[in-house]
Amino acid sequence: MPKDFLAGVQPKYDVVVIGSGLAGMTAANILGRAGRSVLLVEQHYKLGGMATWFKRPGGHIFDISLHGFPYGMIKSCRRYWTDEIADSIVQLKHIRFDNPMFSLTTAYNREDFTRLLTTRFGIPLETVDSFFNAARSMNFYDDQRLTTRELFERFFPGREDVIRLLMEPITYANGSTLEDPAITYGIVFSNFMNKGVFTFQGGTDRLIELMHADLVQSGVDVRIKCDAQQIHVEHGRVTGVTVNGRRIACDAVVSNSNLKFTVLQLVGEEHFDKRFVDDARSVRLNNSSTQVYMALKSDEQLDESMGDLFFTSTAPVFRTELLLSRDITSRTYSFYYPRTRPHGRPRCLIVSSTNANYSDWAHLSEEDYIASKRDLIEKTIDHLNQYVPDVRQRIDHVEAATPKTFEHYTHHVAGASFGTKFEGLGVSRGLPEQVRGLYHAGSVGIIMSGWLGAINYGVIVANDVDAMLMKAAVTVEFR
Repeated sequence: MPKDFLAGVQPKYDVVVIGSGLAGMTAANILGRAGRSVLLVEQHYKLGGMATWFKRPGGHIFDISLHGFPYGMIKSCRRYWTDEIADSIVQLKHIRFDNPMFSLTTAYNREDFTRLLTTRFGIPLETVDSFFNAARSMNFYDDQRLTTRELFERFFPGREDVIRLLMEPITYANGSTLEDPAITYGIVFSNFMNKGVFTFQGGTDRLIELMHADLVQSGVDVRIKCDAQQIHVEHGRVTGVTVNGRRIACDAVVSNSNLKFTVLQLVGEEHFDKRFVDDARSVRLNNSSTQVYMALKSDEQLDESMGDLFFTSTAPVFRTELLLSRDITSRTYSFYYPRTRPHGRPRCLIVSSTNANYSDWAHLSEEDYIASKRDLIEKTIDHLNQYVPDVRQRIDHVEAATPKTFEHYTHHVAGASFGTKFEGLGVSRGLPEQVRGLYHAGSVGIIMSGWLGAINYGVIVANDVDAMLMKAAVTVEFR
């Protein structure tokens, strides 16, 4: 008999959270701390969504969601999670670039970028300061018609090399492009420029283990291998969720699933205004990615002069379409040293990541798909060999993930690694105006992408849900 992963669930909860990405878990944790009865359901056998990990023989542990987030993560984790999580966040001090325009290493903060832009790229200090101040002052309410390309042309006209330095890591971090609204670049870039790039020491497995423990401490009922199949709506309000074929009543739902899947599949367009459905259908998905996971043999070590994040490209200029092409010209390498997991086996790992289009992988035959994955692996190793000599002979294990891999394990529509484009934020925020008790927290609008964006969006939504439940309770009391 298969195990009943819903054994012992309550007949009704205040809130059901669908999906255990960082936004969903954070929303659940805050609501649990507030005294709400919360059920968190995750269709996978692990928590974390894209922020998860997998193990392979030989003591190798790979993180799925590659390391790198702003300093603000420390404050958010300390406030909404635990001191132990916040104290485990450490800085990545060596970010490298190598492309036909320049090769350099940076601490990736405003001070060091100012030094590079003025001394190496010859940009006047006044222009550099004006650009940083303009990016730093951006907010949600700014004019969305200004594109990132136009922002760069305003301060650095004709300087493709400067655009590449400023844009390439942000595109890697959240899938943004030169054609997206400038605020989606400026806000994220400024967050990183504050004090640099940080990561979680101990690996994603330790992070999720600590988060799970805190969820339980907050009273959240956490269930894995529980697939939410339908969100029930009656008379314009949420009444429950069907999970693994069982209907569970609730007053509110926070979906951490893909935005379009939430609206069009879990709820159904018949419960929304036609214009809202049209807006949801027109939301563009962000791109996906491919990754090649490489573990070195136990007696092989990496010189830490390789850096932590390494942005490489053979393309003559930065172009979004080149980043997404099957003919790969740009790869970002994440180097994992024994200090990444200081309490584990002393292993060195390398993960290559490239942005990718789902359509390039979705319709291949099984034979062509396997061959394409093998080609991806072989070309990546060949490329890496110029930076890590004899790397092919030093590798103990290698495998690849594609947009189809992410679609399979996370149920993200089209394997989207970064959720939706900016217009998705309005649809996500507008859900409770359409259906009372229906909320969404996840990777939308680029700004709300990445680990820090996901956590902070979970906070915003949790506060909205708690306020709604409190208002509903007051209304009932005074009837």
